[in-house]
Amino acid sequence: PNMLDRVECDYYGAMTPLNQMATISVPSSQQLQISPFDKSTLTDIEKAIIYSGLGFTPSNDGTVIRINIPALTEERRKELLKQCKSIGEEAKVAVRNIRRDGVDKIKKMEKNGDLGKDQALDGSDALQKLTDDHIKMIDETVAKKEKEVTTL
Repeated sequence: PNMLDRVECDYYGAMTPLNQMATISVPSSQQLQISPFDKSTLTDIEKAIIYSGLGFTPSNDGTVIRINIPALTEERRKELLKQCKSIGEEAKVAVRNIRRDGVDKIKKMEKNGDLGKDQALDGSDALQKLTDDHIKMIDETVAKKEKEVTTL
C-alpha cells in the first residue's frame, strides 16, 4: 500500500492523497485493492494511478479498483532504479533550496544589523553542516533502496 503514498487525486477541486480518499488493502501478494469512501471518485482515482508514473494499470469493477503488480523483471527493476534515483535527486534539490533560502535570510539579517559577521558565518556553517548531513541521509536511503530493488 505504501507504493501509492505519493499518488494524489483531484477531489472536488483539491489535490488529495489517495490514502485519505480510500482504503488500500492487499488481498494477495501480487495485488492491491482500493476501496474509495466515495464511489463517485473511482474514475478520478483510476486516472491518478495511471498518470502517477508508477507503471500500474488499474482495473475498475464499479465498486473497487484492483491493481495487479507484475513480477519484477530486469527491465522493471531498471525502471524502479531510475525512479528511485529521480526521487532522491528531487529530495536533494529541495534540501539545497532550503539551504539557499536560509543563507539568504542570514545575509539579510546581517545586512540589517540584526546579526554580527561572526554570528552570520556561524549560522551559515551550521546550515551547511545540516545540509551535508541530510544529503548524506538521502544518499544512504537511495543506496539502500537500490540494493533492495536489485536483490533477487
